[in-house]
Amino acid sequence: MPPEGPTVIRRDGRPPQQNPANQAWSQAPQQAPQQPRREDWAPTQRPQPFQDDPRRQGGQRQDAQRQAKYAPAPPRRTPPRPPEPPKQRRPRKRRSWGKRIGITLLVLLLALAGAVYYVDSSLNRIDALPDYAGRVADTPGTNWLIVGSDSREGLTPEQEQALATGGDTGPKRTDTVILVHVPKSGKTTMVSIPRDSYVPIPGYGSDKINAAFAFGGAPLLVQTVEEATGLRIDHYAEIGFSGFAGIVDAVGGVNVCLAQPIDDPLAGINLPAGCQDLKGSDALGFVRTRATALADLDRMNNQRQFMSALLSKATSPTTFLNPFRLWPLVSDTAKSLQVDEGDHIWNLASLAWALRGGMTTTTVPVAGFEDVDGSGNVLLWDKARASQFFDALANDQQIPQDLITTG
Repeated sequence: MPPEGPTVIRRDGRPPQQNPANQAWSQAPQQAPQQPRREDWAPTQRPQPFQDDPRRQGGQRQDAQRQAKYAPAPPRRTPPRPPEPPKQRRPRKRRSWGKRIGITLLVLLLALAGAVYYVDSSLNRIDALPDYAGRVADTPGTNWLIVGSDSREGLTPEQEQALATGGDTGPKRTDTVILVHVPKSGKTTMVSIPRDSYVPIPGYGSDKINAAFAFGGAPLLVQTVEEATGLRIDHYAEIGFSGFAGIVDAVGGVNVCLAQPIDDPLAGINLPAGCQDLKGSDALGFVRTRATALADLDRMNNQRQFMSALLSKATSPTTFLNPFRLWPLVSDTAKSLQVDEGDHIWNLASLAWALRGGMTTTTVPVAGFEDVDGSGNVLLWDKARASQFFDALANDQQIPQDLITTG
């Protein structure tokens, strides 16, 4: 039987040795240490550097170079963007209304200047004011000579028929001769000079005043008027048939009141009595007709009446403040007028303003009619009264009431 006592199991798996006589481990005989078996340990080795096969190293180097050549470039590293500072709320600017209004006014001023330049350049200018020997000296105030000619220039046969011009009648003649005196102070005076007035014409003897226009145009007519009246003409304006009708249509027609009906096939009108709006063609016939009791004298009255009504409407707020009516009026007027070389659009504006109302309208004092060889039936001026009449204007004074005639 195995001895009693604790069983000892060795770590190396060897069987336990018997401890005879139950000796203590300290009393057990000493045994030589057991040498490890050769197969249980490796001999001591000295480390050697690794050397690879040169042929293999060459192939690996070529592979590495090939990969480095065709390998994609590594992505660039961009430095991180610094954090943006928090947006600060801009202070709200006050609206500079003064600056905006100033810019608007500047734009309007430039546009107005451009329009004035365009209209002024559209005027047809001629040398109407001659500088002849012995010309009348300058007189105070401003004198205009306004001429309505029977020019049919630019009209088609259809337009001539619509305006009842009667076709071409030879040299250009004057249907209307009006002298306007604008004083330095006081009322403007509009004087109708009958076209049949028998006056001296420089270089042609005495004849009807409209013959001067047929003989030598505007310059000879101006010289004739200056020598007959003693007034120096400062400005000249001439308008033909089509221009007159166009201006009337541009303002939308003119209202006139007739005491008696007028039926004149030669002028192309058949107007009833009473107040009515006249368009271009009817207005032209109204200022040309002589189919009335006093013939040419009535025609001058009609011309002054219509001129006053036309200028009153042209300068009224309904026209002046309406660009759709004002622009056609100004542009059509500029294109249809002939003025002297020294005249400008602002001179015409000044004339229109002077004639807008409250003026004195009259005719030259006349003595009657007479038949003259070579001239036909002519109108004679009352020399004494006509001299006083024009002397008052030459001295920039109002015409005495007893010298004013309206028919």
